Amino acid sequence: MRFSSLSTVLALSALQAVASPTQPDLAPRATPTVYLCGDSTMANRGANDGATDGWGQYFGTYSTVTVVNKAIGGRSARSLDTMMEARLGRMTTAVPTALGTGTETCISDKTGEVVYTFVFYVIQAAKLMTAKGATVVLSSQTPNNLWETGAFVGAPPRFVGYQLTAQKALSSSSVTFVDHFQAVANTYRKIGNSATNALYPRDHTHTSPQGASLVAQAFTQAIYQSMNGTTSLKSYIKNPPTVY
Repeated sequence: MRFSSLSTVLALSALQAVASPTQPDLAPRATPTVYLCGDSTMANRGANDGATDGWGQYFGTYSTVTVVNKAIGGRSARSLDTMMEARLGRMTTAVPTALGTGTETCISDKTGEVVYTFVFYVIQAAKLMTAKGATVVLSSQTPNNLWETGAFVGAPPRFVGYQLTAQKALSSSSVTFVDHFQAVANTYRKIGNSATNALYPRDHTHTSPQGASLVAQAFTQAIYQSMNGTTSLKSYIKNPPTVY
């Protein structure tokens, strides 16, 4: 049985809702917390090879929120519906998802369990988080090295569209979308072949710390400029960078 897999990042940022104090004059409003869920391209230390880093923790440099980076290498869409448990340090093991964009299923050759689609798991995770009072920002995966062949190849993989499909299906003001793939692609096109290749010290997927910072800047700029509409993170951006 074939499965679709997530080879690069799936970013789900949950902005924790903070209730207003009953007596505002006695207790100041707390700083919101952003929980990041993704794979090694977002995770601290990247691929753990001593040369790469993920972009998640760099987002805090450009925002006033508290960032908790729960990304772990090897995550899949199935990890997302345990995001609230991840606040306690627990994550599920990544298992590929079924092909399709709706309620399609397949049977895992390894476990015999029913496996749903990428879109299905993203929708379930978003519903869980919004039910807990969070607002959710669905971010498309970051690209691999788009200059790897010597020419710029910026066509997005299907997972970029899957995130937007999930956001539209949810049709909730508490769930917004940021096309992080396109924001980074715009940045890579701008800086060119040599500069982009220099950001990938080990492979075509994981960036250097400098690359991770640039990817975070692209995400921040996309939010600040409302690239895909206004998200719940926009008002917390400080010193917005311009990288594309």
